[in-house]
Amino acid sequence: MKFTLSWLKEHLDTNATLDQITDTLTDLGLEVEEVVDPAAKLQSFTLARVEHAEQHPDADRLRVCRVMTDEGEKQIVCGAPNARAGITVVLAKPGDYVPGIDTTLGVGKIRGVESHGMMASERELELSEEHDGIIELPSGEVGQKFVDWLAQNAPEKIDPMIHIKITPNRPDALGVHGIARDLAARGLGRLKPVSTAQVEGKFDSPIKVTIDPGIADKVPFFSGRVVRGVKNGPSPDWLQKRLRAIGLRPINALVDITNFFTYDLNRPLHVFDAAKVTGDLNLRAAQAGETIVALDDKTYSLPEGAVVITDANTIESIAGVMGGAASGSQDDTTDVFIEAAYFDPISVAATGRALKINSDARYRFERGIDPAFTLQGLELATQMVIDLCGGEPSSVVTAGEIPNTDRAYRLDPARTQSLVGLDIPADTQRASLEALGFRLEGDMAHVPSWRPDVLGDADLIEEIARIASLTKLEGKPLPRPQAGVPKPILTPLQVRETAARRQAAGLGYNECVTYSFIDEAVARLFGGGSDAVRVENPISSEMTHLRPDLLPGLLTAAARNQSRGFMDLALFEIGPVFVGGEPAEQATQITGLLVGHNAPRDPFGSRRRVDLYDAKADAEAVLSAIGAPTKSQINRKLEAWWHPGRAGNIALGPNVLATFGEVHPKVLRELDVKGPAVAFTVRIANVPFPKTKSASRPALDISELQAVERDFAFVVDPRVEALTIVNAAQGADKAMIETVTVFDQFTGLEGGKKSIAITARLQPRDKTLTDAEIEAVSQKIIEKVEKATGGKLRT
Repeated sequence: MKFTLSWLKEHLDTNATLDQITDTLTDLGLEVEEVVDPAAKLQSFTLARVEHAEQHPDADRLRVCRVMTDEGEKQIVCGAPNARAGITVVLAKPGDYVPGIDTTLGVGKIRGVESHGMMASERELELSEEHDGIIELPSGEVGQKFVDWLAQNAPEKIDPMIHIKITPNRPDALGVHGIARDLAARGLGRLKPVSTAQVEGKFDSPIKVTIDPGIADKVPFFSGRVVRGVKNGPSPDWLQKRLRAIGLRPINALVDITNFFTYDLNRPLHVFDAAKVTGDLNLRAAQAGETIVALDDKTYSLPEGAVVITDANTIESIAGVMGGAASGSQDDTTDVFIEAAYFDPISVAATGRALKINSDARYRFERGIDPAFTLQGLELATQMVIDLCGGEPSSVVTAGEIPNTDRAYRLDPARTQSLVGLDIPADTQRASLEALGFRLEGDMAHVPSWRPDVLGDADLIEEIARIASLTKLEGKPLPRPQAGVPKPILTPLQVRETAARRQAAGLGYNECVTYSFIDEAVARLFGGGSDAVRVENPISSEMTHLRPDLLPGLLTAAARNQSRGFMDLALFEIGPVFVGGEPAEQATQITGLLVGHNAPRDPFGSRRRVDLYDAKADAEAVLSAIGAPTKSQINRKLEAWWHPGRAGNIALGPNVLATFGEVHPKVLRELDVKGPAVAFTVRIANVPFPKTKSASRPALDISELQAVERDFAFVVDPRVEALTIVNAAQGADKAMIETVTVFDQFTGLEGGKKSIAITARLQPRDKTLTDAEIEAVSQKIIEKVEKATGGKLRT
């Protein structure tokens, strides 16, 4: 949103300086993007008088002038045709920067004659495009600053332009009057009222307006009137200057008036050439394939359902977005139909996006203009058309009804302290809201029609705090308990996440943070991709579903690194995964991924490819860090993205704590990852919490009695897993058997069978074991294993 300082003062009676205004705007939430102040570039230039001028001895078009300055008489060579004795000029001295020629002056020689400065033209000072001669001033004192002279005699030439950023929730600030209202509420001046004069219609409008019933929700209200006998042409100088100052090109008086109201009062308008309109105007939904040539001379194919304004023959305008070229006003236009309407913001936004049209009208309508100002804006625009172009107005014709935006919320002055942290007196709060246009009845605040963003009592507090200034907030320490240790802030799960993250980093992994969204094809590789986790409005086609696992993001990161030459990777991520669309169907995991080799190349042959045992060791380390029980089982009830023969679950019965192993080769191919790749996933919430909540560690329990180890070798079927033997042996006597480990495997026995050898470590607690007790436990182990595997003890 751009406007000039003088334009703002048409709505705000203030003596505030430019700096005060710009600082206040930013503090109010209307962030100043840019300030173009012509006076800032003219500070060094002063007034001087030419005392004598004579022909240059060596150039026909140059004159040597003696110029009286505030530093005495100076000699200046000048090529301007109007350089002569007796005129007051604008002087640039050596050392001054001249913006129009992007040059810093110095003392120079021109055709052998010294010149101490220059006398400037308007283009050299960027005041206009005039450069036929130097500036001649009708008055002024020698040595007076040029900016001071301009401020007294031509202030419009140094009128600053202010550009502010408007957030989508502040459509009221898309007009200069709305900006002035905010500044007045802060106390920077008095808001000038907008005229409410009504223009009397002299005849019935020959053009009527109707709205198709099917689009009444998209066009609640439409109004207009005919003005006949206008004389179009260039708009007056003041209006052209105002539009040029904000970067708009003046076209003709009728078009410039609509642009002026768009920026001045946030009231988009459109002017039809009434002679080019056949019959009445009707608003309806466009049919697929209909086209229009718009005011930008481009042909647009309209999306089905877009609201259009038609006459008896053709489409004349895209409602709320852009008018049509066929009925646009021209210099020879004599009769016009002025339109003022309120269009549904969502409908305008959808049409504008589909057509990729960015216009000032669309920008305002899709944010929500003031519906209650529609008829008043039409009256004001009619008056300006009559004032600038003449003509005779008809009566106003309307269709639909102005939407009722009246709503009220309870104002609780105490909430400013609890919500914002500002202590503002109740009277000041009420005065701030009233200055912004709110109507207060008791403790209820009625929202003005130009504030569609205020939708609750908390928004009232926001407005009060904004006017009071959030810069008044003071930092205060949080209250601390008088004695004792404060309660923990982090939840047990958050403590676990921190411990897991620290452990993974300590193991040499690099943490990744990837998007929670992945594309459907990848999600299906990992058991997801259902409609329950589909994103309604994805930010890209590759982010359509919530991730069912952390591995897709890590594998994608690995592929991206490999494509850049980094082949050996250790990555981990901790974050949420989603198995459904409900909050309860979300869980936090930590996943680690190892790709390539375990170490750099060296002369000792220690470098090898990563394998599932690396992932298993790291999974067990993370489980230990978060307090998982040391005794657990391994099973192979795996998801499809794990290698079926080289992966496993660490579980407590049916409760899976972690999964480790190789990633399925099919998944690696789909995601373009060059293997081998192994990974682990720890389900943090599945690890049971300790039954006691003591902060101290339990006493170290070490038996002082000698442990006994016994070796067993079993001949089993080749399909029997070593894990089955270990679990069976472990369960033979849980109190006595401390550990069971596999130390040998031999294949190729008679009948294709294999031999697996285990060591069972027996740890007594009360007394040293006798041979008979050892033999009894050994016999239990043999019986358990033979029953579980169908094998025999090898002899």
